[in-house]
Amino acid sequence: MTRIAVIGSTGQVGWEVVRSLQGIGEVVALTRQQCDLDDPAEAARCIAELRPDIVINAAAYTAVDAAETDRETSRRVNADGPRELATVCKKSGATLIHYSTDYVFNGQGSRPYETSDRPDPLNHYGATKLAGEQAIQESGAQHLILRTSWVYGSRGKNFYSTMKRLLQEREEVRVVADQIGAPTWSRAIAAATAAVIAKAWSGRAPHVELGERQGTYHLVNGGCCSWADFAETIAQSLAASKTARIVRIKTSEYSSAAVRPLNSRLSSSRLLNDWGIALPPWRESLELAMES
Repeated sequence: MTRIAVIGSTGQVGWEVVRSLQGIGEVVALTRQQCDLDDPAEAARCIAELRPDIVINAAAYTAVDAAETDRETSRRVNADGPRELATVCKKSGATLIHYSTDYVFNGQGSRPYETSDRPDPLNHYGATKLAGEQAIQESGAQHLILRTSWVYGSRGKNFYSTMKRLLQEREEVRVVADQIGAPTWSRAIAAATAAVIAKAWSGRAPHVELGERQGTYHLVNGGCCSWADFAETIAQSLAASKTARIVRIKTSEYSSAAVRPLNSRLSSSRLLNDWGIALPPWRESLELAMES
């Protein structure tokens, strides 16, 4: 039976991944206490001892503003950790599935970024995530790097959960309206990950064979919107009789430590072409998230 280790199993993506993989193989859900990428060498030893066939890295340092000052920790978790995991996977023949971000791009232009476009991160978080990608690519390990954007879900701290609370607590909420991307539901990410594994598994051996389909993919819900559009859609979906007034502002009016890209659009065309997988429009996933 295929053994699948999920690192970051209690996070918003990792928790959904563990649920989505039930029935596909033997799933080993690893918490931060069991496998902490803040200690890359120890995390690598943990994976080496488990000897999984597939390693899914759903752990990351995602505090974008804090990463500007907490640079050592963010680099250990986002760059050094994936490098050590990839080294272990290369030695054992395991496949590494790693999640990355739209923040590896500088956000210029208005078209969706393709996987072939040159990364150029604007902030330290994006730079560490790019370094993690590059380390995996250079390791020689069989891998999939899945870049996603604006991830939200019912668990953890994210725009969706924060906005639901603020809309019912305040009279007014100021939301950026000139950053454009695709809100992507953590459960949709997990379902797509499980679909990729199911398609790659031959059924005859515990290992999966990716062949020419290994590499980097974009994995986002369909369509795009601004943060303000996202907030307004959440407000419309709330059952409360009254919600806060949403004030649309520019990025220049919002103070933050890290510079953020204005264009976070990602094209998932390669995922559709190579794997036949496409996530639904973001509004459809949001409706399901609200219902659940």
